Amino acid sequence: MASTSISKKRKRDEEGPKVSFRVAEQKGSGNGPVLASFPAVEPPPKTPFRCYAPKRHRSDEGDSEAGPQSVTIAGETDTVEFSTIEGIEAGAGCRYLIGIHDKRTNKTVIRPAPLHVFSRQVKALKGLQPAPVTAAQRIEARNALGEIFGTKKAKAAIRAHERNKVDVSAMQNVAGHLQDRIESSTTTLPTKEEAKATADSSRLIPRYNGDAATPEDVYGLHDIIPELEWNALPISAFMAAQTQRDRVALLPYTRSTWVNQHLQLAFSAPKVNRSTLKILFYISSMLAFRNIAPKKMSDKQALQERLSRIPSVILDGLLSRFSETARDSDQLRSTPQTETSLLTHMFALCLRVDDYATDTTLVASDLSMQVAKVNALFKSLGCKIEKLSMTELKRLGLPDSAAATKRAVLKIPLEFPRPRAKRRT
Repeated sequence: MASTSISKKRKRDEEGPKVSFRVAEQKGSGNGPVLASFPAVEPPPKTPFRCYAPKRHRSDEGDSEAGPQSVTIAGETDTVEFSTIEGIEAGAGCRYLIGIHDKRTNKTVIRPAPLHVFSRQVKALKGLQPAPVTAAQRIEARNALGEIFGTKKAKAAIRAHERNKVDVSAMQNVAGHLQDRIESSTTTLPTKEEAKATADSSRLIPRYNGDAATPEDVYGLHDIIPELEWNALPISAFMAAQTQRDRVALLPYTRSTWVNQHLQLAFSAPKVNRSTLKILFYISSMLAFRNIAPKKMSDKQALQERLSRIPSVILDGLLSRFSETARDSDQLRSTPQTETSLLTHMFALCLRVDDYATDTTLVASDLSMQVAKVNALFKSLGCKIEKLSMTELKRLGLPDSAAATKRAVLKIPLEFPRPRAKRRT
């Protein structure tokens, strides 16, 4: 039985129709089937499409071996246009074939079918330009991607940014109220001139005349040394002394090179200027006060004994102007502000003696300070740190070698340094 069924099956297979396959040879510009890919919207099945090919060159018209031409396929419906995307090599690296079976001859012809990728264009939107993407939309899209694909750190930063974002819509109801509050508050703000006057009044420098026409009128002498103290300055002993050594020994502070040099210059002149002697004595008193007073302020009697060469009225004036009372105490103390004020008052007197051109290097050496810091204090008085010209050297009676030394020069109109802008962090 088994052998009989097998033999019948073999007979039926041998007697059945045979299928043959053949690969079509496409020559010239012959048309054939194509494959289409619609990545977005697919057209209805009955949408008609047409092929468009560029004109061939005359030299290629008779060439039957020429390869297939690049064609453009397009079609449209009532609302959408479809066309192949130019410049895209669809199916690059591979080859597509389609088998066409003929039932009459029972033959299958395999033909190459190029792949075309289609794009679509909505007719109603064809003439419209795309809306520009705002920065907020970019940030929103970036945050959405970060929430999906970002790391934990990136997601935490996005959430922190969202928490700190100000909701402008929530402020619309109170915007008018805030504006009224701002206007009422700004009415009490000082003007630019008033703010400048307040800033100038808070400077740790002597009282000055901003409208002065000459350097001599900027800082008044008795605004630095009150008349009561001016009259108490002793100079008779200096006039009676015979040598420079004896005169230096009468000073409250004997180790100042600047004071000692100017004291010698004062007595080298044909006529001694008594006002210059008083100023030099007062500067020497300020130097002695700066070195000793901070250690002895708690005991005024001990301070007076230590500074016995300074008259008591002058010492009391220095204490009242260049010291402060500690909080919850009646004891005097020196602070950075009082020391700065003492130095600027002293430098204003130095400018007066030097005809408003002071050698800051020599002053810095006497004070054991950096030259840059001394220059900054002179600038706070309105000085310029610069070298003198030959004309200015002759006017001041200085040698030509002094041209290499920078000096603090007080010039008119008076200009104070502007505050430095803070750096962005």
